[in-house]
Amino acid sequence: MIIGVLLLVVLTAASSPPFAQRVQTAYAQQNPDSLRALLAQADSQSDSLLVRYRLYPLTENAAVLSDIPRRLADGSARDWAVLSGLWSYRAGEASIFSAVSYGRHSADLLETAQSHDPDDPYVLLVGGQSLLFRPAIAGKDAAEAAERFARLARKAEQGAADGITVVEARTWEWLARREAGQTDRAQALHSSLRETTLPPLYQQFLDDPPDV
Repeated sequence: MIIGVLLLVVLTAASSPPFAQRVQTAYAQQNPDSLRALLAQADSQSDSLLVRYRLYPLTENAAVLSDIPRRLADGSARDWAVLSGLWSYRAGEASIFSAVSYGRHSADLLETAQSHDPDDPYVLLVGGQSLLFRPAIAGKDAAEAAERFARLARKAEQGAADGITVVEARTWEWLARREAGQTDRAQALHSSLRETTLPPLYQQFLDDPPDV
């Protein structure tokens, strides 16, 4: 009896998708309630940061950012990159004075992430987003952002980007190439994505792209 119960537990754990994949699914389906449930289940700071990084854009609830750390005692490239993204979100919530300070802090955290592993999928994702959304005076570079998203897409195609799908990477690449004036490449990506049944978030992204 005990052996049977233990076997069931093992099989259930083995069949459950990885945490980052579950986070991506809830995010792509625009399901903040599922993300809040995952946040409650997160058993490490790393997982908690990842859920917050996905939850904030869906809710724009400042409480999601209220207790994020300034730095990490230890962490992977993914952790530092995600924390950088969270501070970037916080900069968008802040007054002009605080926004400058938070933006610089986000950039410092991203540099730390890049020093750990410049090719980590989340370093490529957050780094590309940073290059795409920062003001021109602060070094905006949509063409370089597109190249980072393209590298990310190749990693996702190889199954080496846990919690980031090919569709997400290619959608960001499309937006960056569009912003960079690379019309033909952007149109080819757009057509390819339109041929796919997209999760709601990425369908909305194509229908009503964010301002960059």
